[in-house]
Amino acid sequence: MTESFDAVDVITTKRDRHELSDDQIRWVIDAYTRGVVADEQMSSLAMAVLLNGMTRREIATWTAAMIASGERMDFSALSRPTADKHSTGGVGDKITLPLAPLVAVFGVAVPQLSGRGLGHTGGTLDKLESVAGWQAALSNEAMMRQLEDVGAVICAAGSGLAPADKKLYALRDVTGTVEAIPLIASSIMSKKIAEGTGALVLDVKVGSGAFMKNREDATELARTMVDLGTDAGVNTVALLTDMSVPLGLTAGNALEVRESVEVLAGGGPADVVELTVRLAEEMLDAAGRGGQDVAAALKDGRAMDAWKAMISAQGGDPDAPLPTARETQEVRATASGVLSGLDAYAVGVAAWRLGAGRARKEDPVQAGAGIEIHAKPGDEVREGDALLTLHTDTPERFERAVAALDGGITIAPAGTSVERPPIVIDRIA
Repeated sequence: MTESFDAVDVITTKRDRHELSDDQIRWVIDAYTRGVVADEQMSSLAMAVLLNGMTRREIATWTAAMIASGERMDFSALSRPTADKHSTGGVGDKITLPLAPLVAVFGVAVPQLSGRGLGHTGGTLDKLESVAGWQAALSNEAMMRQLEDVGAVICAAGSGLAPADKKLYALRDVTGTVEAIPLIASSIMSKKIAEGTGALVLDVKVGSGAFMKNREDATELARTMVDLGTDAGVNTVALLTDMSVPLGLTAGNALEVRESVEVLAGGGPADVVELTVRLAEEMLDAAGRGGQDVAAALKDGRAMDAWKAMISAQGGDPDAPLPTARETQEVRATASGVLSGLDAYAVGVAAWRLGAGRARKEDPVQAGAGIEIHAKPGDEVREGDALLTLHTDTPERFERAVAALDGGITIAPAGTSVERPPIVIDRIA
C-alpha cells in the first residue's frame, strides 16, 4: 500500500519544534504498529518528543491513535457504575489490594487491570500471585461476570488493549526516552481509556522512590493525564502522594499481601489506611456514589468479605498461609537518636536485589523476598535496634541488598524534630 507520510518528515517536524498534525500522528502510530516505521525511526521521534514536548492537542491525538490500535472494553452492561485507580508506582505501594474490594462494598465495580514490577517498583500481579492458586489472566467474559457478581477484579490487561503502547513502551525503555511526560501520560491513559472505566483516580507518586522525583514534574504529569481523561469523557481526578519514604511497613510480594490483609481486618499501618480511604472516597465520588463512611467498611468486615470473594473468584485461597522466605537478616541502628531518613528508593532497590523485583520483564520473582520496616522517620531508635529485616531465599543476595541501603538510613541526635510530609500532597481535577 502507498503510505500517507514519510517517517523522516514526521521526525524532522518534531525535531525542528513544530507541531505534528493529527493525520501525521495517526499515521505514525499505525505505521509503527504495522512495522512500516522502524524501531530506529520511532526512537528518534520519541527523543524529539522528549526534548521538544507536545501540545495538549498532539498528546490527545497520540493517545487516541494508540487506543485505536486495539480493542476497547465496554462495561455499560453492568448493573453498577465503574471506577478505577492507577498508581505511577512506588515502594511498598500495595494500595490496590485493599482498595478494590473496599470500593466494591459500596456498589461500584472496580475493573483493575494491573501490571508487574520492574526495577525498584513493585507489581500488583506479582504480589497477588503469592496467594495460593490465584490467577492473573482472565477472559473478558470472566472479568465481566466477576465485576457483576463480586464487584472487583484485579487482573492482567489483555494483549488487545493498546498494542501500539506495548511496542512503544518497550522501545522507550531501551532508548532513554522513558521520561518524556507526553509519552508517559499517553501510555498510561491509552490503556485506561481503552479499558472503558467510567471514572478514574490517578495516584501520582512524588519523591525519591517515585518515577517523578519533584513536585513540578509530578504536577505536569498529573495535569496532562487528567486533561486526557476528561477529553475522552472519563471522569478523572489525580492525587499527588508522597513517595519519599516507603508506604507502610513492608516492601515485597507476600509481605505486602499480609499487610494488606491487616488493613482489611481493620488494622495495618496508618499511612496505608489513610491513603486507601482517601482514594476510595475519590473513586466513589467520581462514580457518583460519594458520601459513604468508607473507613467503617474496613472495621466491620465488609471489605474483608469482598476481598475473600475476589480472591476466590480467581482461583485463590484467601485463607492459605502466605509464602515466607527461607533466610532473614536484620539491619540495625548504628547510633541512638531519631530516625530522620529512610529513603524509599534505597529500600526499593534493596528489596529488588533480595529477589522481590526483576531487572527484565521475563525474570522470576521470589514470593517471600522483601523488607520489613520496624521504624519510620520521626521514631526514636537506640543503637543496635533492628530497623529493617531483610527476607530472601538466597542469602548470597544480602550483601548487595545491604549495599543498596548505604546512605539511605540517617539518624539524627535525640530530640531532633523530623517533619514528615503529608501522604496526600495535592489534588488535581
